[in-house]
Amino acid sequence: MTAATQDPPLQRTPLHALHLELGARMVPFAGYSMPVQYPAGLMAEHHHTRDAAGLFDVSHMGQLRLAGPDAAAAFETLVPVDVVDLPAGKQRYGLLLTDEGGIIDDLMFVNRGDDLFVIVNGACKVGDIAHIRERIGSRCQVVPLPDRGLLALQGPKAVHALRRLVPGVDKLVFMTGGAFAWDGGELFITRSGYTGEDGFEISVHESQAQALARALLAQPEVQPIGLGARNSLRLEAGLCLYGNDIDTGTTPVEAGLNWALQKVRRSGGARAGGFPGASRILGQLDGSVPVARKRVGLVALERVPVREHTELQDAGGRKVGEVTSGLLGPTLGKPIAMAYVEAAFASPGTRVNALVRGKPVPMEVSAMPFVPNRYYRG
Repeated sequence: MTAATQDPPLQRTPLHALHLELGARMVPFAGYSMPVQYPAGLMAEHHHTRDAAGLFDVSHMGQLRLAGPDAAAAFETLVPVDVVDLPAGKQRYGLLLTDEGGIIDDLMFVNRGDDLFVIVNGACKVGDIAHIRERIGSRCQVVPLPDRGLLALQGPKAVHALRRLVPGVDKLVFMTGGAFAWDGGELFITRSGYTGEDGFEISVHESQAQALARALLAQPEVQPIGLGARNSLRLEAGLCLYGNDIDTGTTPVEAGLNWALQKVRRSGGARAGGFPGASRILGQLDGSVPVARKRVGLVALERVPVREHTELQDAGGRKVGEVTSGLLGPTLGKPIAMAYVEAAFASPGTRVNALVRGKPVPMEVSAMPFVPNRYYRG
């Protein structure tokens, strides 16, 4: 391989040195060197997050702000959700769409009163920011925040650990956020996450990220958690991984994300539609455009893990779908997966066979989440 064709060097988060100190096994992820697990291992990390509190470094994610009086209306032209009426302090899940209705990325955004604070996926952030600037950069300021780290503190005891350091954070409820101070610096904290558990995401200046992480790890409830357990936790929670379970070839309706499309954008009124791919997506919602495949949850009826890209077949051996995420669910103790299947096979209780090393493994379509969510709603 010549120098000209080598991959660019991996970027490092503000916590890189701390991960090495803690004995993390580092892997490339979204262009960054990231911890996949620590010495305790994936299973122990997964269970600790479910039982107590886990600290995740998610500083590879993209953080940006959209500012100006027209920011909310402008952003609403890019996503099929209600931005304009989102109250200050509230957070919402959104989807950036192609003109054909495919998903460019999924994201979270908060109305901070004087701006919109947006968090996008790490692997997509360069393209997302370019897309947002191209489409609405003339209507509002699009300001990337590359000097901010992002920590996620997740689990039923996360609130106990965090409020010792940041008094008042326990007043937040699920999908709300606010500005807080710690050690002379500014934090922006939302009560949200990617595990199905109660928890928080904490935006912190890169200069304070390591000190804050150390302060959190000093709390008796908290242990460091890597990407491996983050993946198993989010799959048990029925949450999509961009690039696996959703992508530009997938519409929100095919992905089962209808709940993310508020009524004001769906039907009637001046703000219905008006987002990229609206005619296709709204047609899929009202049945005028057929939906050929749907995202489903699957539980294996034998103890054989079923991984992504595994073919799914009907009883006669015809291909009817493909697994997009799959593993042995640590909480459930059984193999679980997400997949896209032909619409006729999407009803809970339907049986399909996963072809694992040439042998059929029976699986049953299951409702998601696989493990009940425990978000704190007040």
